[in-house]
Amino acid sequence: MNKVLILTCACLLLCVPVLAHHSATMFDDAKEVTVTGTIKEFQYTNPHSWLLIDVKGEDGKMTTWGFEAEGPSTLTRSGIHPSDFKVGAQITMTGHPMKDGRPAAIWIKAVRADGKEFVPRPKPTP
Repeated sequence: MNKVLILTCACLLLCVPVLAHHSATMFDDAKEVTVTGTIKEFQYTNPHSWLLIDVKGEDGKMTTWGFEAEGPSTLTRSGIHPSDFKVGAQITMTGHPMKDGRPAAIWIKAVRADGKEFVPRPKPTP
């Protein structure tokens, strides 16, 4: 009986971190949005990084969009570094938008004004 109880507790403890981590269900992976704006900030942090850009709407109002990506170690493996995104530089971002319409998305691709592309999750080669 003690072995079963210990094993059950151990399994529960191992599952808690998995359950505590949020999923990407708040993003609509069936849709893509592309916006062009000015880099406001790059939050190169764990567990997720955010690239914030200011986008001028058709009405002339400025909206800050946030694009979520992986943490620094994954971004570094993808060739993405904070020095690649200077505050004030122009950038075009593509991502899967939030389902609730807020100005945020999962980062699919970033393209700087010089044409250089940054993809945080490169597709594996077969």
